Amino acid sequence: MLDRLRQAGFDVETRNHAEAILSHDFPDALAELVGALEGYRISLKELIGGGGGESGQTQRLRRALNDLSWKKHNFSVQTIVDGIPREGISHEIDHVRRTPKGVLALEIEWNNKDPFFDRDLENFQRLHAISAISIGMVVTRGRSLQNALMGRITGWMQANGLRSEDDLERLGIAARTPAQRRAVARQVARGADFADAFARKFVADKFGQATTHWAKLEDRVHRGVGNPCPLLLIGLPESLLTDEELPAEPDLFSGDA
Repeated sequence: MLDRLRQAGFDVETRNHAEAILSHDFPDALAELVGALEGYRISLKELIGGGGGESGQTQRLRRALNDLSWKKHNFSVQTIVDGIPREGISHEIDHVRRTPKGVLALEIEWNNKDPFFDRDLENFQRLHAISAISIGMVVTRGRSLQNALMGRITGWMQANGLRSEDDLERLGIAARTPAQRRAVARQVARGADFADAFARKFVADKFGQATTHWAKLEDRVHRGVGNPCPLLLIGLPESLLTDEELPAEPDLFSGDA
């Protein structure tokens, strides 16, 4: 099943026998996850217009998983020693799938600071140690997506005639700081194309090397963070980017949804 994702360009890595466990004990849940990822798309207009934040980029995926019973959940762990409760600990997980064979926990890290990977993997480690989950999963920007962002954003802007700040306002691109505007203006003054200058600044600010993407996740897992919890790691590929407009998706976690 995971080979379908690999063939579609997704980065996929498993640790501590996670692939065998998924295939044997959780084939239906794995099929749900693979199907949701295969159908997921990221609109370049939405990505740029939303300032690179999560609301437009992951809500469709979150909604698809939520509809398949991959629900947000807060694990509350209480230790009692000689009848005396110790201070409790809670672990909030983006998506939890409960099955008769066990529990799957999944975090989507679209664009956080990269230490969030440590939090996720260490949470999985603790929850697995007390048999609260069977496998921990992380979905993040894949290597090809990370490397393609600047070129794809530049191309989309050029194709849509975005050649000045006025054009950005016309299409409702999210407001930027005066410093960001000045940085783009300096590049243009030196002869750079406006779309290229904007894309360079946008990607550097929003999707820099210190944010959550495949290389940062891979580095932590190879150092053993999260062991011995079985792990499934998935990197979203460039092929999910689309020039087409996609219907807006309400924020799944803004209310009681």
